[in-house]
Amino acid sequence: MLGRKSKTLGLKAGPAKHGTGLFATKRFRKGQVLGEVTGERFHDPNYGSDYCIDLGEDWSLEPGEPFRYVNHCCTPNAKLYLVFEDGDPVAERKVVIEALSNIQAGAEVTIDYEWPSDSAIPCGCESPDCRGWVVDPAELHLLSNRKPR
Repeated sequence: MLGRKSKTLGLKAGPAKHGTGLFATKRFRKGQVLGEVTGERFHDPNYGSDYCIDLGEDWSLEPGEPFRYVNHCCTPNAKLYLVFEDGDPVAERKVVIEALSNIQAGAEVTIDYEWPSDSAIPCGCESPDCRGWVVDPAELHLLSNRKPR
């Protein structure tokens, strides 16, 4: 699948600065939904991977292609959103990715992983506003005694 267009129109996985990334093959406008993140769902409080998305109440979504290749950036051009109505079962919550800014064809689509401080790793996004860590900005202060490798 790498380097080929996915079923999700306008996106393809391919080589990136950090492994594999997700790239726009067409222009997306700010606020436009790029697609729904689908994949395997797990009801397990101990489940985790480099890609999983927390749906709440011990449910996780292991994203399938192409969205499993969305890399982190401290100044992302996209964001993940949970879409559900009150009363919807957690297992059926949808996850969509939406453009935070205009994304030009050829640009890498990135999100801010916003990991908790106990899971933080050094960041290599090279953004001018890089925090130095892949971490939730609200928890960055908890890493003040740690130095990125």
